[in-house]
Amino acid sequence: MAEVNPTLVKQLRDKTNAGMMDCKRALVESDGDLSKAEDILRKKGIASASKKASRTTKEGVVASYIHLQGKVGVLVEINCETYFVAKNDNFRDFVKDITLHIAAAHPLYVSREQVPAPLVEREREIYRAQVTGKPANIVEKIVDGKVDKFYSNICLLDQAFIKNPEQTIKDLVALKIAEIGENIVIRRFARYAVGEEIAE
Repeated sequence: MAEVNPTLVKQLRDKTNAGMMDCKRALVESDGDLSKAEDILRKKGIASASKKASRTTKEGVVASYIHLQGKVGVLVEINCETYFVAKNDNFRDFVKDITLHIAAAHPLYVSREQVPAPLVEREREIYRAQVTGKPANIVEKIVDGKVDKFYSNICLLDQAFIKNPEQTIKDLVALKIAEIGENIVIRRFARYAVGEEIAE
C-alpha cells in the first residue's frame, strides 16, 4: 500500500469513524483527496449496510437521555444482532449520539415509511398551491423536492446529524454497520419536553 500522510488518515478517521486501514485505503484510492476519500468510505459503508439490512436484530439497548436540567427527555430502542455488540463501547457511543441528536433535532418519526400518508398528501397540496403558472411536470419536481425537505425535518433517518451536518443519520447508521459488522436498526423513540402540547 502506498504511503499516506498519517495526519490525513487521522482527519478522515475523526470525520467518519471508519477503521484506520479503511481510511488509509480510501486515501490511496483518492490520491490523498480527503473529500473524495470520505465519499469512497460512505459508498462502501452504505453498500455494506444494505447487504446486512435483512439480518435479524433481536439484541440491543433501550437508552435514555435527559437534557436542559430535566426539561427534555429521550427514550430510544436501538437493535443489533448480538449481545456482545449491544455491550460494545462503540455501539453504546453510537446510541448516545442518537439520543443526543433526538433531543436536539426533535424528529417526529424514525423513517419516511412511518409518516401518515394523509399528512404527506396535505403537504403536497400546500406545495402545489405555492407553485403556480409552471408546467405540471416542473411543478411535481418542485413539490418532490419540497417533500424531501419536509422529510429531512421530521424523519430521524433523513435528518442531518447534529455532530456532522454533512452526514444524515441514515449515513451514520450505514457507516456504523460497516464498522461494527452487524445490522443495526433504530426501532423507536419517544421525546418529551416540559410544557409541550400533547396530541390527542
